Amino acid sequence: MAQRFPANAGTPNSAPSPQRYQGPGQAVPPLRQYAGPNFPLQQRPGGFSGGSGAGGPQGAGGPPGGRGQGGGAGGPYGGSGGGPMGARGGGMGQQGGGKRPNDSRGSPQQNKGGANCGTGGGGVGGVNNSAANCQGGSSKKKKKLADKILPQKVRNLVPESQAYMDLLAFERKLDSTIMRKRLDIQEALKRPMKQKRKLRIFISNTFYPAKEAGGGVGGDGGGAPQEEGSVASWELRVEGRLLEDAKNDPNKVKRKFSSFFKSLVIELDKDLYGPDNHLVEWHRTPSTQETDGFQVKRPGDKNVRCTILLLLDYQPLQFKLDPRLARLLGLHTQTRPIIISALWQYIKTHKLQDGHEREFVNCDKYLEQIFACQRMKFAEIPTRLNPLLHPPDPIVINHIISVEGTEQKQTACYDIDVEVDDTLKAQMNNFLLSTASQQEIQGLDNKIHETVETINQLKTNREFFLSFAKDPQQFINKWIVSQTRDLKTMTDVVGNPEEERRSEYYYQPWAQEAVCRYFYTKVQQKRAELEQALGIRNN
Repeated sequence: MAQRFPANAGTPNSAPSPQRYQGPGQAVPPLRQYAGPNFPLQQRPGGFSGGSGAGGPQGAGGPPGGRGQGGGAGGPYGGSGGGPMGARGGGMGQQGGGKRPNDSRGSPQQNKGGANCGTGGGGVGGVNNSAANCQGGSSKKKKKLADKILPQKVRNLVPESQAYMDLLAFERKLDSTIMRKRLDIQEALKRPMKQKRKLRIFISNTFYPAKEAGGGVGGDGGGAPQEEGSVASWELRVEGRLLEDAKNDPNKVKRKFSSFFKSLVIELDKDLYGPDNHLVEWHRTPSTQETDGFQVKRPGDKNVRCTILLLLDYQPLQFKLDPRLARLLGLHTQTRPIIISALWQYIKTHKLQDGHEREFVNCDKYLEQIFACQRMKFAEIPTRLNPLLHPPDPIVINHIISVEGTEQKQTACYDIDVEVDDTLKAQMNNFLLSTASQQEIQGLDNKIHETVETINQLKTNREFFLSFAKDPQQFINKWIVSQTRDLKTMTDVVGNPEEERRSEYYYQPWAQEAVCRYFYTKVQQKRAELEQALGIRNN
């Protein structure tokens, strides 16, 4: 379509653009330029631009082999919004003249080749959302649960899809349950998970009688003989194992005997071995190498009374309570958190918390005897407990090293209770650290997202073609309105170009006055130019 007014080929100092009458009593706004086909579309900073017409049988936007400029966004046949029949070329291409090309529509299959970038149409137009299409091939969108839900129209068309929605709801419940269980496991791992096991201790002693032809003389009070075997001696061994270890897999790594203890002391008869050689001690250090047992060898041919003191290595640390506090709480040896919890339970049961100042505890006669105060703060309880907590008592075993009888080796067994890490803790850790199933689930989720995205695309295409087949004329009219609205958005045009392009628009009453005003403005403009050129001043 040609321009409404002839192009202004005036001088560089030409007057402002012509104006149109808007109504009586109103300011006359400047006339806007008509964005017809003869005016190239403006490119906005946001990136609104049509691609080159590479379209259908004759190319989109120009004659065969030509290139067209981008047209309206979001239309079904062309434009940067790209409908299912859209091409990369614009739907309103320009050959360089003022006529519309014969066919500016692209092939229906051309949208499969790549993503269409631009502005999504606002009517019955574009099928592919432009923002998603611009990023779809190059960057992965963050997958959300909403992306896996089928639209209601698809569920109405395919009733069998309800089974998929039921599975999706079940999956949400399952994920919620698994997440809750994972949190429970994490909380459980923060607390010590111990189980009691029986540790069987084997205490054996072997007697080595002196050789008849022995020539060496032993040293004093347990000194080493000058020649091995010349003096009678005995050997004491302390070993042990968990009773359940015998039933377990032999390939399993067994815990060393020394790892159960913090220290071991063997006290021999002081009268036989003197004050300097009657103690054998072992204490754990950070560099201690674990061992399966302990061995003591001494000279002697008499029965020896010995006391074996075993101090268990409690993890976490346990303390022995003061006798009065132990009777009050019913605990003997426990960890600090359990002791404080038991004390709080006692305070709560006997309602010793102050009713007005809740941070204080009013001691009853038993607590007053133990803590030596009538009233104390909750924050003071850990500090006041320190003097009442003592190291736990060691396990005491009285044993007689016998050198009599026909058997040279004699063994005694003792069972003690020890706490070991629950085997379930390792399984919980493995469950939390396992990622194999997560990777498989992630791969399946990606496939579901892609399938649902394809279904949505096919649904949109179906709606587009059904709308066109139902009423082609109304569909085309709606599409033209949509393209006009998008074009006006892209070019910042105000008004109604669709109405202005019809001839009836210029037969309205205001047209005659507008022409007169236009020519009057032109005359005044030329007059001002002449006066300026001739130097005539207007008085």
